[in-house]
Amino acid sequence: MITTPVWAADCTPVDFLTLPLPSGDDPVVTALRVAYPGLTVDAQGVTLADGSLIALGEDRSRDPAARLANPTLREQFHDIYPLRFDLNARMDAWHDPGRARVEPLFAALYGGTEQAVRASLRKVAISGKASASFLISERHGAACQMRAALAGVQALTIDWAPAFRNVAGSFNWRQIAGTSRMSTHSYGIAFDLNADLGGYWRWSKRPEGNAGPYLNRIPQDVVQVFERHGFIWGGKWHHFDGMHFEYRPEVILYARLMGQAAP
Repeated sequence: MITTPVWAADCTPVDFLTLPLPSGDDPVVTALRVAYPGLTVDAQGVTLADGSLIALGEDRSRDPAARLANPTLREQFHDIYPLRFDLNARMDAWHDPGRARVEPLFAALYGGTEQAVRASLRKVAISGKASASFLISERHGAACQMRAALAGVQALTIDWAPAFRNVAGSFNWRQIAGTSRMSTHSYGIAFDLNADLGGYWRWSKRPEGNAGPYLNRIPQDVVQVFERHGFIWGGKWHHFDGMHFEYRPEVILYARLMGQAAP
């Protein structure tokens, strides 16, 4: 039997790249169960506290713009996140692993109103070569994992400091620019590092589906420390957001279940 961690404010950090995973079940179900202990997930979908169901649905290979706008739970996993530092996969149009999100799931996990999310926020900071602080939700271990990730960054021998200067922020209750979808910044699970070092596709003035290449200067070692602690990086999206990280352990776990090798 696999024992999954029980999250609390003083939780023990988890390495999502080495955490033992059960086999034989639906990988979408397994990824959600292991990422969010206490979440009721079965072959039908996610049952919320009020008894309502978010169905798993189907991955129907729909038009990617439509899938992004209103995904099913299965479609949330349509693109597999590359665990190695591979910026080639993102050159495929619309390859945006983790960018499609079922909003009712995140509202259930972290709060459906600004007030509810704010109540769960904790300040998490890094200091030394550079200083920065972030407001991260303590729910489902996000703040705990962020503390561990920042400690891991501080232990790196590379010069990580530039990435943590002039950081672009963390909690912000808002919609994603140019859309009606809520940003993961709204749920207290996302943060942006130095915007000058990681590009953003909208700034390039290129059209959706043809975001093109970008010059990334966020260090590989920093990215991999965060991934190990459950944060995915927007620099691996076709529609790149190279400063952006968000707590999505289910995306990391699903990639492992689908055969992606950890670095």
